[in-house]
Amino acid sequence: MKKNPLTIIIGLLLVVLFVLLLFVYQVRRTEVAVVTTFGKVTDTQTNAGGYFKWPWPVQLVHKFDQRIQNFEDKYDESLTADNYNLLTMVYVGWKINDPKAFFPKFPNPDSSIQDAERTLEGLVRSAKSAVVGRHPLSDFVSTNEKQLKFVEIEDEILKVIQAQLNTQNYGIEMEYLGIKKMGFPDSVTQEVFKRMTSERQILSSKTQNEGEADATKIRALADSKSAEMLANANSEATRIIGLGQAEAAKSFAVFQKNPELANFLLNLNAMELSLKDRATLIFDNHTQPFNLFQGYSTNLTNQK
Repeated sequence: MKKNPLTIIIGLLLVVLFVLLLFVYQVRRTEVAVVTTFGKVTDTQTNAGGYFKWPWPVQLVHKFDQRIQNFEDKYDESLTADNYNLLTMVYVGWKINDPKAFFPKFPNPDSSIQDAERTLEGLVRSAKSAVVGRHPLSDFVSTNEKQLKFVEIEDEILKVIQAQLNTQNYGIEMEYLGIKKMGFPDSVTQEVFKRMTSERQILSSKTQNEGEADATKIRALADSKSAEMLANANSEATRIIGLGQAEAAKSFAVFQKNPELANFLLNLNAMELSLKDRATLIFDNHTQPFNLFQGYSTNLTNQK
């Protein structure tokens, strides 16, 4: 009985597929793989692609998620350096950076992430408590923004956790850590508010004193400038008066030689000023400077 060629091809394809399933495994871009030979780690793969392996029970492939994992710790109390109870919660990002070290600590791929985070929670709590205990409350809560040290405190906690992970060889790398929430127990809230109010009053008094000092400086500078300008004006006025008096003295000396001419010129100048604008005059010719018209009237009568 002849076999159908299609049946043979399908059978061969199934055999090839079976062999591939036995001897080849695939690693996705989001995974890392750990290969064990008779229970011992013999190989790791962190790049996506297909790889050769011996079939079970010789070798087994364990795959883990290599993406960044996120979790938050519990909102719990820590004691600051100046003995205040402070409630804090942090968020954490981590990933597997050494599969060969990670696998023995957390061998079950189905629960490895959860198991690792339970371990991290203890490390985070311990590191957070230690770092908070090295800082006074003013580093966390203050009316002066320059006193706050959130970034420095977050970096300290991150470094402490990473150091512990490296020491215990967990194969985990911390990507980031930040303070998400912070508060105070009811027993210390009122005391903290009083402290903040006191700091605000001190800052307000300092600002007011600085403003008054600046105002005093400005007033002193203005008074100095005013005195200087007044002195310069008085000096200039004295100089002008002196020049005027000198010129007057010269004119007086000339007028002393011919008083009648001087009197005539003064009357003539006064009349010129009164007739400067177009005007109609009604005057007494016996009043200076209009007495000049007396002689002129006499001359006109004689001419007639």
